[in-house]
Formats: sequence, structure tokens, C-alpha cells
Amino acid sequence: MERQLQETDKLLRLVATLIARNKPGVNLRLIGGLRYRLLDNSQRLSTDIDYHCESPLEAKQKEVLEFCQRVAVREVKRLLGYEGRASARTGPDADSPSAKFVDLRFWKHGIAVEVPVEITNIARLDPPTVRTVEGTVYSTPSDADVIEGKVLAVFNRPFLQHRDLVDLFLFESQLVPDSAARLKRKFDSLQLRPEPVFKRLRDLETHSDYHAKSIQKVIDQQMEPAAAAQINAGGGGTMVLMRAVAVLQRLCGSL
Repeated sequence: MERQLQETDKLLRLVATLIARNKPGVNLRLIGGLRYRLLDNSQRLSTDIDYHCESPLEAKQKEVLEFCQRVAVREVKRLLGYEGRASARTGPDADSPSAKFVDLRFWKHGIAVEVPVEITNIARLDPPTVRTVEGTVYSTPSDADVIEGKVLAVFNRPFLQHRDLVDLFLFESQLVPDSAARLKRKFDSLQLRPEPVFKRLRDLETHSDYHAKSIQKVIDQQMEPAAAAQINAGGGGTMVLMRAVAVLQRLCGSL
């Protein structure tokens, strides 16, 4: 498992770098776990690449797909020795108007790695910014918009992803003093009413054992070993859940 995650991390970094350094990366804003991993030195290893895009999603998906088929797969083979292919996602996810996907698959010597690329549109209030890593320029939303996007994901996803709670725990400091008011504006823009928000909060409290165990799985499987050991010494999944729920209650109390 550890080797698989290390190889996945290596491939995610390379694909994201290739996209950022070429034309398809223009107007793609890096978000999600890999954004934190690449730009903020997160100790949680991501398993996909997420982008915010304000141009038509389907057109950008086609551009990214063609680039991955023509350039990224070749460069991954040259630099890392993996065979690979890229395709547009098919099935129920492919029909979503709010997200488009490009799926990359790489393999060598018995190792197979999937690299999903999601292109979506998040609610944001700030202008985008640029960050650099080893000379590569990455466009990304503001820190506040990205961490507030994690809060929105907790309430707006049909099925809760516990990695969002872990990232909220890790990057709570990127919230700004008026994040509660900013989130209220974003909830309104998404037509996300208070009822489902409070329903999910109640679920996090009522079924805390389940959620703590799910968070623990993220800690054990996706955190760097030293970071996982530190978190576990401080209370593990239960502690992370309590901290995240406290933040969510503070931010959503005035809805």
C-alpha cells in the first residue's frame, strides 16, 4: 500500500506539472488535496487531480484529454517508465453538468495506478492567484476560497468524503475572520439551504463512531507515516472529527 501511494504521488505530481507548463493549464486553477500537497506541503497524499475552471467544462475536458493522450502519456513513459493511456470518463459521472473527468491509467512491473483528473467549478469570491514550485507556475484560487471549498464539499457532496474533514483539520488556519459570512454568500449562490447543512452536522455527531473510523482510515492510508503517528498520539480519527465538527459549527451557526 505504501509503495502504491508513493507511486501515485509521483505520477500525480508529474501530470499536474505537465498540465501547468503547457497550454491546457491556462485558466485551470489547481484545487483539492493535490493543491495542498504541491503548494502547501500537505502531509496527506492525494489520489486525484482537481481543477477549478470558469470556461466551458466540456471544452476544457477535451483540451486536457487531447494533451494527455498526445503529450502526458508519452512524457510519463519517458521519465518514469510507465505505459499509459488517457480517456474521457464514461458512465453516470460523465453526465454531470458540474464536473468533467479525464481518467489516466499507468502500469509497469505489476504496478497499476489510476490518475483521475476532475474539472469543476467552485464558488469563489477572490481573484485567482499564482504560486510557484521549482520554477513551475500554478494558478489556484485564494487560500480562503480553497479551504471554504472544503467546507462546502462536506455539505454539498451527495456522499461525504472523509478526506475533506482531514484537510479541514490540516488547513483550518487558512480560514479568514469573515469566512462564516463568505460561506453564507456561497451557500446562497449554490442554493444550499440550512436544512441539509444542519442535517449533515447532526449526522456527524449522531454517528460519530462511524465517521471517526472513516477518518482514521484516511489517516492510516493517506498520511505520511510520521504525521499519522503524531495525529494518532493526539487522539486519531476521533480528535480530528471533533476538531472539524467544531469548526463547521462555528462557521455555520449563523445560517
